[in-house]
Amino acid sequence: MHRFACVLLVDSRGWLLLQERDEHPVIDPEKWGLPGGHVEDGEGYEPAAYRELEEETGIRLEPGELRLWRELQVFHEAYGTLDTTQVYAARVDLTDADIVVGEGRQIVFVEPATARALDLTTSATTAVPEFLDSPDYRALLD
Repeated sequence: MHRFACVLLVDSRGWLLLQERDEHPVIDPEKWGLPGGHVEDGEGYEPAAYRELEEETGIRLEPGELRLWRELQVFHEAYGTLDTTQVYAARVDLTDADIVVGEGRQIVFVEPATARALDLTTSATTAVPEFLDSPDYRALLD
């Protein structure tokens, strides 16, 4: 089993920050997903979420800004394992210009209807629509 931490950031318009992966990742190459990645040995999920967000986007949030939204069990065909992914969420006052692409082709804020229609990673296929339909997402908009 592998452990992953991912982040759903929502901008002031209600758009989600998504990463277009390139051809290099073992899991879900050339699909759209959430910033995040492997939780390292001895590392907790929440610290990994902050670390991965900063590594992939250049965004450094303060401890406590991310809130655990959900824990998902995701089967990754590339590994042949059922893996645990914790998904964290926060609202930010950022734009695409604030993002530094550390991995993938691009990382941009995506309008919700467009996000639902993208070719999403295995975990994002569950996380994106469920998050957009959740009271947690609506609360971030208030």
